[in-house]
Amino acid sequence: MEHVRLGRTGLKVSRLCLGMMSFGDPAKVPWHLDEEAGAPIVRRAVEAGVTFFDTADMYDGGASEEITGRLLRRFFARRDDYVLATKVYFPVGDGPNDRGLSRKHIRSAIEASLRRLGTDHVDLYQIHRWDRETPIEETMDALGELVREGKVRYLGASSMYAWQFAKAQHVATTKFVSMQPHYNLLYREEEREMIPLCLDQGVGVIPWSPLARGRLAGKRATTRSENDRLAAMLYTEADDAVVAAAEEVAAARGLPVAQIALAWLMSRPGVTAPIVGATRADHVDDAVAAAEVKLDEDEVARLEAPYRPHPVLGHD
Repeated sequence: MEHVRLGRTGLKVSRLCLGMMSFGDPAKVPWHLDEEAGAPIVRRAVEAGVTFFDTADMYDGGASEEITGRLLRRFFARRDDYVLATKVYFPVGDGPNDRGLSRKHIRSAIEASLRRLGTDHVDLYQIHRWDRETPIEETMDALGELVREGKVRYLGASSMYAWQFAKAQHVATTKFVSMQPHYNLLYREEEREMIPLCLDQGVGVIPWSPLARGRLAGKRATTRSENDRLAAMLYTEADDAVVAAAEEVAAARGLPVAQIALAWLMSRPGVTAPIVGATRADHVDDAVAAAEVKLDEDEVARLEAPYRPHPVLGHD
């Protein structure tokens, strides 16, 4: 597994990031995996050289962080051997301050995340979305405090408009080093402004939903992709032509569709590491194999030709 720098930082991350959103209580959500069910997936990723793991405080009420922390301690001998990312913003309780990016919530959230993860620091602490109610100066100041205190090593952001990201970087003393956008073959609107901004500023791009929440998984679709309400909001029948093109390129190569879709994404300018969600060990195998697939110009053109513009999706 190749390891690359995250943006302009000195931090090295694996070329793939394992997303831990699927880890939680299966009694609550059919596609969630408890610790023992998830262990073979994490083991397979670690054995393949994956050292980058992404979760969030709101995933299954914090259960994902708890499971993530225990599994990483099980499969890595040292804390310094892996890069751990989590996120803050979405509600984690019923109180008025149990959400958002105020100083109060950020400080409460990091302490809770550290307890659940069983560690004294997070390598990459990301704001999950833009907070329209909190001045960005307050948010960036609070995040910078966490870096100076050693509770956080680097800061990242997720889906927002490019002007919002530029504003945050402008006011920050400690700047974001990564952006986690919604980006895949079916949704390429980030190519208009956000990704050029990240390229110009040396910000690492770590896309979420690289397989369009299962739409680009081919025959390897899962219980999650079949029961994902968000997928129905993000993708429509208008995207079927792109899926068909991916299937044609995959068939010509004799490879799974997922490998073709991931190979395309990993070849895009600025992309550091797609965040791949897995509910089976063979999903990890596909992702690892995709890192070795090199598409030629004709294949890329065939994959991109059917794309049609979308409204902005995934910022809320």
